[in-house]
Amino acid sequence: MALTQHLPTSQPAPVYADPGPAVTVLSAKPVILPGSEARGANLKVRVSAPAVGDNLPVVLFSHGYGSSLEAYGPLTDYWASHGFVVLQPTYLDSRTVGVPNDDPRVVDFWRFRVTDARRILDDLDTLLAAVPGLPDRVERTLIAAAGHSFGGQTSGILLGQRVGPPAGEYEDLSDPRILVGVLLATAGTGGEDLSDFAHENLSYLNADFSQLSRPTLVVAGDADDSPLTVRGPDWSEDPYRMSPGADQLLTLFGGEHSLGGIPGYEAAETTDQSTPRLGVVQQLTWAYLQTALRRDSGAWSSAIAALHASAEPLGRVESK
Repeated sequence: MALTQHLPTSQPAPVYADPGPAVTVLSAKPVILPGSEARGANLKVRVSAPAVGDNLPVVLFSHGYGSSLEAYGPLTDYWASHGFVVLQPTYLDSRTVGVPNDDPRVVDFWRFRVTDARRILDDLDTLLAAVPGLPDRVERTLIAAAGHSFGGQTSGILLGQRVGPPAGEYEDLSDPRILVGVLLATAGTGGEDLSDFAHENLSYLNADFSQLSRPTLVVAGDADDSPLTVRGPDWSEDPYRMSPGADQLLTLFGGEHSLGGIPGYEAAETTDQSTPRLGVVQQLTWAYLQTALRRDSGAWSSAIAALHASAEPLGRVESK
């Protein structure tokens, strides 16, 4: 396991909410939790935290399909450098794990993700201990779940979303330790909204958002044309429009599935690379978490006001 130190990087992006100066980030990876018999491979987690500060909230971040704990630095480094402990697991679907397509675990990748996430919270003290001095600086009752794409569904399930076949029993796999969420470019409803491929192969995309009752920010790009749906970009707005808990929707103008580049600093899958758009995601997600986790009651409202006041807004916020 390596313990690394990251200096904050400057982002020449609009400042919609001033999070104060970035601080050095300490990061330990991989922190290993032994795998269960069903999972097989060990669970690897990256733990990142600011070098200074107390009463730090926790963000459990779930990567998109095929990614790993090595990705999403533009977002996770930003959160960590501005006052959050960020936990990044590598799920079984990661290309770095290499589970073959004919492996029986593949159909349950979505379920293994939720089990892994709950395991991380169960073993939170073990993970925090990987960064010297961190356990005494964390507020363990302030926990958020955030995720991108497939990771957004993982986070949504922890927040109360149900998934399953169209006429099946929907399981409650939520976790009461998760207080709030941030869902980035996340799948919408299933059934007739799915493409033929998704309908035939991805039954877990049949979602019920009616029980997602905890405060959640949904982030969508108005140019995110997913091959999993016949609907178009507004599909990713469903977690906001169809749940009682999701209270904020940030729509990024021109944003595709990578939302300006959140998967990585040089991610090949990013086709809408935009430093200003990335800055909006960084700063507004930070502001939402600050307010939703009761750290700064004015951060979110200030961020919205600044975004909408711009002469050329990069997005808009809709609130319930």
